[in-house]
Amino acid sequence: MGAGVKRDYQGKEKARKDPAAEQPRNAYTSMFETFRDELDEHHDRRARIGKVSRDVTTLSKKIVRKLSQPVPKNIQSEIDNRLKEIAELLETIQPDVQGMNRYRYPLICLEEFVEAVTFAHYLHHQKLMTPSEAQPALPADIELTAPDYVFGVFDLTGEMMRFATSVTALTGSMPTGEAAQKSSEAAQNEEHQGGEGDPKRTILADMHDVSSMLQICPTVGKGNTYAKKLSIMIEQLRKVERLGYGLAVRGTERPKGWMPDLNEGYGGGDGDDFGTAD
Repeated sequence: MGAGVKRDYQGKEKARKDPAAEQPRNAYTSMFETFRDELDEHHDRRARIGKVSRDVTTLSKKIVRKLSQPVPKNIQSEIDNRLKEIAELLETIQPDVQGMNRYRYPLICLEEFVEAVTFAHYLHHQKLMTPSEAQPALPADIELTAPDYVFGVFDLTGEMMRFATSVTALTGSMPTGEAAQKSSEAAQNEEHQGGEGDPKRTILADMHDVSSMLQICPTVGKGNTYAKKLSIMIEQLRKVERLGYGLAVRGTERPKGWMPDLNEGYGGGDGDDFGTAD
């Protein structure tokens, strides 16, 4: 329903007044109107960036969940399609996050994107993707800041923990280079073959390296966020350490497909921290 017609005491319709004409103007009016327009543009830009950030975050998480080693052709095709969608979304806000605006508007989605591409890179090469390698992987002309990269690597350790847990449950051995998907017996045979050099690095050793790097790295971004992510990463590392401990001490007793309880405490209670023997 539209606004009602205003009438005087005689029932005659009152003349409509222009609200803008009633507002007093002075030498500062135009300046504040400029501020108003800039703020309106700022909030519109923030809304666009926030929406795209959430969409990119969702797509990046789908990339992480679909990766495996080796990556089947149909999965790789889906990954390429996801990257194309991410590129199209980021290009819509590319003009909004140039220059100083890149630091004015947080793009949390880029942390998720770094998590996805570094995890894919790790599964293919068993190496941590560097910032100079991660920047070209971003499918848009948007600068990847130090907090984007470091916080993304913090999240990467969570994916490594989940990957280590699932592969260990399926194969009975800790993921170890190209032998990550092989059976426990085959992996042990490879490690103990003479003349083959040192055994391949396990995912636990890689997590130790990443953890050590992040613990000595200067704090970037918000200090409380960095401290929280650091604490979570250390707990994730301890869970994989408990997983390796269980394999080394009682691995032969575990049935294939057994899933460890990674929430067990590390100490402070009575008895064995990792459970008592049967």
